[in-house]
Amino acid sequence: MRRTGGVFYWQWRGPAPEDFGVLGLAVRFLVNVAALWVAQALVRGFDINSVSALVFGAVIFGVVNAFIRPVVAMFSCAITCATLGLFTLIINAAMLGLTAWIAGKFDLAFHVDGFIAAVLGALVIAVVSTLLSRWADRNVLRRSRSDDSW
Repeated sequence: MRRTGGVFYWQWRGPAPEDFGVLGLAVRFLVNVAALWVAQALVRGFDINSVSALVFGAVIFGVVNAFIRPVVAMFSCAITCATLGLFTLIINAAMLGLTAWIAGKFDLAFHVDGFIAAVLGALVIAVVSTLLSRWADRNVLRRSRSDDSW
């Protein structure tokens, strides 16, 4: 958000080349790992019992969010608009549940016990990943730029 002459406006910034490099991929992966770890620490019923389950769960979570979530979001666009975006939380909870189901197929200790745990976990993951992504965007990915429009 920028301030110009007493008026605030949003400026859309497309992805930068560094978002798609090895550093950008590593930062997004570490943000997912941290968000999943914080969620399992705070939410009862969302359990990740080993470091390997956390790491591989983050990989599965990233793949699910990259390939399946956009399709689900596209087909649920009308209900998302009707609920003023709140249905996005249900989509995120479903993606977390799908991640737990896929992780179970690989015998990983990654469990989500019920709908409430999935919704609360998705909420914590969304907040933590937003905060960490903004921090990483400023301090890691775009450190050399002088544009501080965030």
